[in-house]
Amino acid sequence: MTAQILLNILRHSIIKMEAIDLLILDECHHAVKKHPYSLVMSEFYHTTPKEKRPTVFGMTASPVNLKGVSSQVDCAMKIRNLESKLDSIVCTIKDRKELEKHVPMPSEIVVEYDKAATLWSLHEQIKQMEVAVEEAAQSSSKRSKWQFMGARDAGAKEELRQVYGVSERTESDGAANLVQKLRAINYALAELGQWCAFKVAQSFLTALQNDERVSYQLDVKFQETYLSKVVSLLQCLLSEGAASDKDMKAVDTENDTELGGNNLDDIEEGELPDTHAVSGGEHVDVIIGAAVADGKVTPKVQSLIKILMKYQHTEDFRAIIFVERVVAALVLPKVFSELPSLSFIKCASLIGHNNSQEMRTCQMQDTISKFRDGRVTLLVATSVAEEGLDIRQCNVVIRFDLAKTVLAYIQSRGRARKPGSDYILMVERENLSHAAFLRNARNSEETLRKEAIERTDLSHLKDTSRLLSVDVMPGTVYQVETTGAVVSLNSAVGLIHFYCSQLPSDRYSILRPEFIMERHEKPGCPIEYSCRLQLPCNAPFEKLEGPICSSMRLAQQAVCLAACKKLHEMGAFTDMLLPDKGSGEEVEKVDQNDEGDALPGTARHREFYPEGVADILKGEWILSGRDCCDDSELHLYMYAVKCVDSGVSKDPFLTQVSDFAVLFGNQLDAEVLSMSMDLFIARAMITKASLVFRGAICITERQLASLKNFHVRLMSIVLDVDVEPSTTPWDPTKAYLFVPVVGDKSVDPFKEIDWDLVDEITRADAWTNPLQRARPDVYLGTNERTLGGDRREYGFGKLRNGMAFGQKCHPTYGIRGAVAQFDVVKASGLIPNRNAFEMQKVDLSKGELMMADGLANVQDLVGKIVTAAHSGKRFYVDSIRYDMTAETSFPRKEGYLGPLQYSSYADYYKQKYGVELLFKREPLIRGRGVSYCKNLLSPRFEHSEALECECEETLDKTYYVFLPPELCFVHPLPGSLVRGAQRLPSIMRRVESMLLAIQLKDIIDYPVHASKILEALTAASCQETFCYERAELLGDAYLKWVVSRFLFLKYPQKHEGQLTRMRQQMVSNMVLYQYALSKGLQSYIQADRFAPSRWAAPGVLPIFDEDTKEDLFDQEKLLTEDKAGTNLHDDDYEDGEKEDGELESDSSSYRVLSSKTLADVVEALIGVYYVEGGKNAANHLMKWIGIQVESDPEEIECAVRPTTVPESILRSVDFDALEGALNIKFKDWGLLVEAITHASRPSSGISCYQRLEFVGDAVLDHLITRHLFFMYTDLPPGRLTDLRAAAVNNENFARVAVKHKLHLHLRHGSSALEKQIRDFVKEVQGELSKPGFNSFGLGDCKAPKVLGDIVESIAGAIFLDSGRDTRFTFAVRVNTADKGWTDECIGEPMPSVKKAKDSAAVLLLELLNKWYS
Repeated sequence: MTAQILLNILRHSIIKMEAIDLLILDECHHAVKKHPYSLVMSEFYHTTPKEKRPTVFGMTASPVNLKGVSSQVDCAMKIRNLESKLDSIVCTIKDRKELEKHVPMPSEIVVEYDKAATLWSLHEQIKQMEVAVEEAAQSSSKRSKWQFMGARDAGAKEELRQVYGVSERTESDGAANLVQKLRAINYALAELGQWCAFKVAQSFLTALQNDERVSYQLDVKFQETYLSKVVSLLQCLLSEGAASDKDMKAVDTENDTELGGNNLDDIEEGELPDTHAVSGGEHVDVIIGAAVADGKVTPKVQSLIKILMKYQHTEDFRAIIFVERVVAALVLPKVFSELPSLSFIKCASLIGHNNSQEMRTCQMQDTISKFRDGRVTLLVATSVAEEGLDIRQCNVVIRFDLAKTVLAYIQSRGRARKPGSDYILMVERENLSHAAFLRNARNSEETLRKEAIERTDLSHLKDTSRLLSVDVMPGTVYQVETTGAVVSLNSAVGLIHFYCSQLPSDRYSILRPEFIMERHEKPGCPIEYSCRLQLPCNAPFEKLEGPICSSMRLAQQAVCLAACKKLHEMGAFTDMLLPDKGSGEEVEKVDQNDEGDALPGTARHREFYPEGVADILKGEWILSGRDCCDDSELHLYMYAVKCVDSGVSKDPFLTQVSDFAVLFGNQLDAEVLSMSMDLFIARAMITKASLVFRGAICITERQLASLKNFHVRLMSIVLDVDVEPSTTPWDPTKAYLFVPVVGDKSVDPFKEIDWDLVDEITRADAWTNPLQRARPDVYLGTNERTLGGDRREYGFGKLRNGMAFGQKCHPTYGIRGAVAQFDVVKASGLIPNRNAFEMQKVDLSKGELMMADGLANVQDLVGKIVTAAHSGKRFYVDSIRYDMTAETSFPRKEGYLGPLQYSSYADYYKQKYGVELLFKREPLIRGRGVSYCKNLLSPRFEHSEALECECEETLDKTYYVFLPPELCFVHPLPGSLVRGAQRLPSIMRRVESMLLAIQLKDIIDYPVHASKILEALTAASCQETFCYERAELLGDAYLKWVVSRFLFLKYPQKHEGQLTRMRQQMVSNMVLYQYALSKGLQSYIQADRFAPSRWAAPGVLPIFDEDTKEDLFDQEKLLTEDKAGTNLHDDDYEDGEKEDGELESDSSSYRVLSSKTLADVVEALIGVYYVEGGKNAANHLMKWIGIQVESDPEEIECAVRPTTVPESILRSVDFDALEGALNIKFKDWGLLVEAITHASRPSSGISCYQRLEFVGDAVLDHLITRHLFFMYTDLPPGRLTDLRAAAVNNENFARVAVKHKLHLHLRHGSSALEKQIRDFVKEVQGELSKPGFNSFGLGDCKAPKVLGDIVESIAGAIFLDSGRDTRFTFAVRVNTADKGWTDECIGEPMPSVKKAKDSAAVLLLELLNKWYS
């Protein structure tokens, strides 16, 4: 880490000196004066008890960082001072030769050059421009800023930049910046010549013109004017000709090419752009000689080029040229790149951070790595390369400008690391100071080495106090007891500057402290000073008087120290003495941590949670009924399932369904009975289902056993889960049973149960046949994938002739379950031996058919379910086709004109399944596939008016299968019973959800409709007819408003940035997610689309395997199927990334929820309670969740005391016009003045609008969201969000401000802001002049954020001025003449959003004006 970082973290007590064991200081000679090394040692090292101090190890090339040492004694004292400061001893190597074996010493070469001719006239013209610039800046409107930046507190500004890395740029910096540039050009003119100076000037101009800040910074244009003059001045002189030699036609038009263009790949980042080229030619000496004669290039540059030419044939040439000024480092590579004879050089610049042309660290590292690997062979560097650069291949170091200190002389020499290197010093001929420096440097180096080895005795000196380099600790420091963080006089000024730079501001306002000095003169006493500190207007206090001190610097430090103490006491500084950003650190908006894991509160953060079951469903009674001998009675409650069809369907299967009832152990809440649910049965028919209480019943254990047996048999087939009633586990947490009921509604609910049907089904022998139970594929050990079945195949398909997968294949019928080869079925003994039947004659006249398991009556067969022995599939018997037999010709595939593949149905079954039919003259059974149990809660069909027509088409498209009776088993369950039971899972899913919502309502303990709570608990991913998104939108706005109001009133000293972060800490998704977990909301949320295959019925738990998971995860089902699949897969839906609730585990009692869903549910509950019971209900819920937003009334009164406004400001504001524009009268004008004051306005006791904007933003967001929510009750959530975004946005508010002339009253102090407002007003007026036109923020001029902010701050001021009364009137008159929101425009797809923007002015101001009830 850098020395400054170490000093900072020690001062802020992030780390303590005692925690450090070894302190290594590189370049430790810097430990003098106010350098961070020195301050670390004096403030922390020497104040730490000796036994707790770290060991110090310092490294340096020279312990004395000065121009030289005058004597051996002087040298000894300087070394002792450093030793004392670092609590260390200086050591060096005695034998230089030993060192040179490892670190070779380069040979030192001195090269002399002639003095340059003075270009007096050019220098004078540029100096006159400097004076003109300073005068222009002095007389500009920014005079005070210019003086401040240029002179008054330059030291503090520099300290701020050094200590905290804050770089301030203001409009007045333009003038200071330009003066720097002119001086750089003048320097280049004197040291490098006219041509280099021209290139410097032109590069400055080009960079300025490419500056993205041009559009809003006036100072850029100011600079451009002067730089253009300089460029033309130098260019004019340059174009007079480059060579006096007649043989040298340098400006020949044919050869006038930019030679630098050939080396574009060599140009590095941070260099000046190519703007001009030296004229072409091979004889560099001649060109340069002529240029020197003309004054275009100085003899110094000529000499440098000659030096480089000597290394043309040096192998692996690597050189560093050290220059004094950045401008030289940037321009010299351009000179080299444009000289043909220096083409062997690949050159780059290396400069530091501390200048306007700075290089970023990554650029510096990139340049160094290129130099190391040879892509760059020559570095032109400033002093930044003197320390720490270790390139072992470097074999030449050239000091273009002599070093300033002995240390720099030694260090730069040390960069030449390769054996046999050259260290070249360029010295001006007959320059005495250059010669003296060289002599002094060589002597000093020897003296230092000698002193380090043979220490001089200083005991004879009397004044030994000079040895003590440990600075006396200033008597005034402020330390925080809890953390040990400390601020001293040394660091106070920088800390105050840093604090101001962290206050909320925009690009128009640079916030900084101002210091006003006062002299105190008394006769016969030295002059003393005191300093008054003025902080920006959004700081907790604005003015502070400092104590009287002996110097101006001390006075400034003292007042800053007092301010730091006061800011800490007021809570503006944390206990680490760092600016407080709110409660905790600001959480950046990231979705993952360093390891790539999603963070809590984000949509990507998902976890497993147990699925909740309502307590009312619990019952130990479900475990009874095992011992059939026990006739003890059980008391249960019976609820009939009432289904009312709406819509017409010509499909008899949709209406022929059995009735059911559900038995519960407890009586259900009345709200469950009042609920009705829509079941989306078919395209043309919706069924409204509800529960009706039939009464309490008493049944015996024996009867319960029968009912449980029936329930398991029925649901195992419906849900396709093969379980045995005698062994299936029962869970008392979910206890209820489905029972069949007879049609007549008897008085006694017990008699309504169809006991005969229960007995018939439970005693049926067919259950012993595995093909009649669920999942025959499990029994047969086959599955459609191993046999090559394809889910898209249905009757006709691609998998003919046994080609696919290299084996004989069987088509599947689009129904879950596997296909088994008939041989396997036959071998298993499931079909009786056919030979016994061959001699029997089937008498068709008696109405009997030979089925796979014996004779069956035709009349009993219709409406039943049959199981196909050859495939294990189940079909409803639609009719018996006497006109068709197994010998009937097999139909062609539609559109197929080729040869017939199967001659008859018998041939088809023989070829396809290897079945030899015996009863070929029996009529065929026409059947329809028994479909999956579907999710009936999600709308699966697009709504259309032509329902009847579509219904007929659908019926025609239904695919029928023609089956030989001898291959069919009659299933024990009637078809109508199964179709009725397929509705039960969807009905019970809704009932279970409702019971959970009622349970949560009872816990929260506030009267709200449970159906609304269920809405707040249901995610959009459920794909049901309701979800929480609308309520969440309203709850989010209300929560933001309530928390903003609470924070604003509770913390009157905190600025807008702190309030925003504190609000984020209270309402962020991560926090709401934690609240939801603490209240167990994860168990109540419905976040997954209901899938019956994963639903757990009592006694029938789902089985997770490859087959059942296909319901959700198999993408093949999304592909278009044959006509076979017309009716069978209506509930397929496309699934991209997993939605909430989806599973990959083997447990139905767990599901996946994203933590954002939990946070959204909290907001939705707030929204629902706000709608149902107003703010009292919403506040009750927030308190229950854990969001504390109730304030002490006394605190609030203290927070909103009337503000006192200076008379001069009251006179400057036109209150009549402003109140007229708002159509409202203020009680406290101070609030109104604050609402229109921007932070760029010099403070005069009035805060800026930022705090009011914070509360106004929340109140407008809440009001407009509420207005839209109640006005457009049928609008889907997405459209509601679009409308809110259209109304509540800065671009829109800015137009409101301009339309009502609020911008005329804005108090600010920025000319750049003034210009942008003018441009924006012009554009808005242009829009208003064109009827029906609105650019909606897409015009050339972006709305200044300030204009939108003052609309929000004025809203906040009205809220406070009205006594914080939120009982607003929402009866907003929709003014259609002003293109307001109308039903007509809401019906449009997207243009309604744009119309919404246009009417926001009416809506917003009417809302504001109606705030008084």
